[in-house]
Amino acid sequence: MPALSKNRIKYIRSLDLKKIRKEEKVFLAEGPKLVGDLLEYFPCSFLAATTSWLQGHPFVQADEIAEVNAEDLSRASLLKTPQQVLAIFRQSDYELDKSIIKDSLCLALDDIQDPGNLGTIIRLADWFGIEHIICSPNTVDVYNPKTIQATMGGIARVKVYYTPLPDLIKSLGDTPIYGTLLNGDNMYSQRLSRNGLIIMGNEGNGISKEVESLITRKLYIPNYPQSRETSESLNVAIATAVVCAEFRRQAAWK
Repeated sequence: MPALSKNRIKYIRSLDLKKIRKEEKVFLAEGPKLVGDLLEYFPCSFLAATTSWLQGHPFVQADEIAEVNAEDLSRASLLKTPQQVLAIFRQSDYELDKSIIKDSLCLALDDIQDPGNLGTIIRLADWFGIEHIICSPNTVDVYNPKTIQATMGGIARVKVYYTPLPDLIKSLGDTPIYGTLLNGDNMYSQRLSRNGLIIMGNEGNGISKEVESLITRKLYIPNYPQSRETSESLNVAIATAVVCAEFRRQAAWK
């Protein structure tokens, strides 16, 4: 069973760096479930797997396939517990069609910094049938390995774009622009549309002032009961789940 070369291992581990991922236009994914999902959607340039995994996937398609032992996989892996297979995929370069936002429900992320939060939000979007997420340029890289792992395969079905949010919002005309804010209206007492843009803000600072000034529908997620002392705020991924659930609940009853 051939071992991975030191140079190959060094290259795989270098994909933890945004600069290298951007230069190579690739990203790393690990584990049977995640790699299995992504093989259907992204071209695979390199795959390393144990004998047992390869025997279970005799028709796997990749430019290069390496059969490796657990020790080699462990040396190359970015995970604490390597899982049978890792793969390098080519990045997709999507072009944003603004009409999508006018016709369906989309998410916008304003400077989200934590890769786990971004990955979880992509996973949530996949669950709630939201197929497009628009990120501000300073939002964490969607191809960060931690983000990819946290999507649990959702990255295969959710397209992610990067563009300045103020310019985008100004170009959308009368499309509803939602945002979660402390001075917003109780989300559960509002009639929510089937289309538009839902903006979620930075983990520490929330939605930026420039973007906030462009929001046309300010929403607030109330705690319960409202008179009770509670945490200052919700984690952005949890808040996204609550908001998306209410949009979909209302859509189901219309």
